[in-house]
Amino acid sequence: MLPKFTYARATSIDNALAILDDRPALIHAGGTDLLGCLRDGIFSADTVVSLSAVKELEGVRPAADGSIRIGALTSIADIAADNSIGQSYPALAQAAAVVASPQLRNQGTLGGNLCQKPRCWYYRGDFDCLRKGGEKCFAYEGRNEYHCIFGGDICYIVHPSDIAPPLAALGAVCRISGPTSSRSVAVESFLVPATEDPRRETVLGVDEILTEVVLPPPAPGLRSSYRKVRTRGAWDFALAGVALAIVFDGDTVRSARVFLSGAAPIPWRATGVEAAITGKKLDAATIATASKAAIEGAEPLAENGYKLPLFEGLVTEHLEAIREKG
Repeated sequence: MLPKFTYARATSIDNALAILDDRPALIHAGGTDLLGCLRDGIFSADTVVSLSAVKELEGVRPAADGSIRIGALTSIADIAADNSIGQSYPALAQAAAVVASPQLRNQGTLGGNLCQKPRCWYYRGDFDCLRKGGEKCFAYEGRNEYHCIFGGDICYIVHPSDIAPPLAALGAVCRISGPTSSRSVAVESFLVPATEDPRRETVLGVDEILTEVVLPPPAPGLRSSYRKVRTRGAWDFALAGVALAIVFDGDTVRSARVFLSGAAPIPWRATGVEAAITGKKLDAATIATASKAAIEGAEPLAENGYKLPLFEGLVTEHLEAIREKG
């Protein structure tokens, strides 16, 4: 059952910030992750601040310059169904469409999806792991078939979001509001690597709120897409996923941003893949080189070595598919 806490329903962003500035509190958006964590005793809260009445945080708003602003309270289902996102940023629409179940996509929000807690069974279970203030990551020597192959070192979670990798690939920016100022942070910098701080998932301060995500105007020749492999055909987190945002000049790749999901404690930027395809046509030889580059530097654990051929095959299939869209 849920522990006792004070529940405050904010009426505006400023009102929510005033509450956060007054006392330690946790933000409640869709609640699909927060309430479960509180119920399971993963962490506690003296005060929970609901944003459900703050309508200025909802909606997809195309701008005159071609960018799109998405409020942090916008549901995952609305992102998947939005025509402007589907036309200009198909990677994001595709990712939103494969998040969890239909019920969770209707309840879960953009902000909540980016800020969700790890799904590691040691973190979620009765273990005093490093991320909860303990002294070790139990996954390293324990059951680790779903854990990371990049960027672990001290904490071996994988970031659970399907939304974050395509947002990072597309160069999206998070808008953050605090009690005295606002700031903008690229999505790829919004999430904190385990090696930097194993006890934090995002750069948000205790008195800050993620208010919206801004997608830049799509470049001419941009093609984007997202694919993931999961244990079940639906309602599951990524074992491996790839987000592509590739700008073509005819048949040649002018620039590329590639991020992996299910690979690391943050969406993992596959710079080797980007280097292998930039300035080249996506022929069979280039794609083969890129697929090998996707797993360079990987350090699989005892039970997740299967992810290496999985990522290699997924990158091959994904690059072939995006080439055919031209």
